[in-house]
Amino acid sequence: MSALWTGAEIAAATGGVLSAPFDVDGVTFDSREVIGGELFVAMRGEQADGHEYVAKAAERGAAGFIVERAVDQPHVRVTDSFTALEALGAAGRARTNATIIGVTGSVGKTGTKEALRLAFERIAPEATHASVKSYNNHTGVPLSLARMPAPTRFGVFEMGMNHVGELAGLTRLVRPHIALITWVTAAHIAHFPGGEAEIAAAKAEIFEGLQPGGTAIFPADSEHAPLLAAAAAKHAANSISFGWKTGADVRVLQADIGPVSTTLVADVMGDEVQCTIGMAGRHWVNNALAVLAAVKAAGGDLAEAGLALAGLTELPGRGARVSLAVDGGTATLIDESYNANPLSMAAALAVLRDSPAKRRLAVLGAMRELGAESDARHGALAAPITEAGVADLALVGPEMAALKLAGASHLPDAAAALAWARATLRDGDVLLIKGSNSVGLGKLVAALKESAR
Repeated sequence: MSALWTGAEIAAATGGVLSAPFDVDGVTFDSREVIGGELFVAMRGEQADGHEYVAKAAERGAAGFIVERAVDQPHVRVTDSFTALEALGAAGRARTNATIIGVTGSVGKTGTKEALRLAFERIAPEATHASVKSYNNHTGVPLSLARMPAPTRFGVFEMGMNHVGELAGLTRLVRPHIALITWVTAAHIAHFPGGEAEIAAAKAEIFEGLQPGGTAIFPADSEHAPLLAAAAAKHAANSISFGWKTGADVRVLQADIGPVSTTLVADVMGDEVQCTIGMAGRHWVNNALAVLAAVKAAGGDLAEAGLALAGLTELPGRGARVSLAVDGGTATLIDESYNANPLSMAAALAVLRDSPAKRRLAVLGAMRELGAESDARHGALAAPITEAGVADLALVGPEMAALKLAGASHLPDAAAALAWARATLRDGDVLLIKGSNSVGLGKLVAALKESAR
């Protein structure tokens, strides 16, 4: 197996000075990810300086380094490590003939990216590359590009943003052949004084990086579909809409939404596709249609895409179900702990509503970056909570004070929520855990999982 990068290639891409020859088979800027053979990029950040972890990365087996000052390891010395990572990402993109798919959206982008990864892995098992985790920002995107092997056939890259202009920069680095917007809603609305329309315009920046002949994909059911379509027309040779609407290019013919999965029949630009979606909820029908549209645009096999959707059952933090041992039997955890905004919170509560249970419980964390709309958006959760039939409720974070529900426990942090969950869970319960990532409910999920083991 050939190296991902040689030291000479890294020096040429970054304009740096090579100290000694080396080869690497991976790239990281986190020393904890080093398992042997990686390039460690020592970057200066707000919280830490990566140069302080060079020795640790070397101990763990890093094979080469990008640094701003000389070290006693094979390295490429550069003026600025972040700029060098961007340059290496750009070189990774430039050297491949892969079909590149870019994914963004206020909700559903990581799940859709994962479903696309699975679909393309079924088509090209040894030649599919995708962003890992949610590496979708100004450092995660170039890192993901730098990790892409030259022989890749399909590359799937998630791109996120919370300010105007961010996606424009990311998409020009990724240079997708297919650019997909999953949905537009009020995520990060504190940074968008123009409201959702401004968010939609910022999401549409992803189309600006499309390559000649490229395809734009957007949700037909969104109230912002006309804006997205107009933006697509400026940058894309082809546009594909998806949704429940009759006029959508990729649309629902029939959807039977169950408590843990959905049976879908879809019209994909004239091709009828029948498949099972391994995740619950109406929002996953939307994601599945987006996946089918992207696979169609990439010339992939729709049957394989359907099988990939069926296999998508465990997404930690985004709907994975975990069995927990409790006094007298077992309970079920629905792990939605990664992030939350008003739309995704309502969607998760709808999944809880449809889950058979002796009791339905929820730990809901605050939704961040909602600005002046925070109190109203948190207060509006009362309706979907009531509709879900939540028997016992814990609310975490000061923003949740705006949600006035009799009997709810208002808790200060994830540690208090863990104590609440352990004291409350009984046999037959289904517990939903969801909140913005900064609330830290992922720690609560991890602790409950560890107890189950």
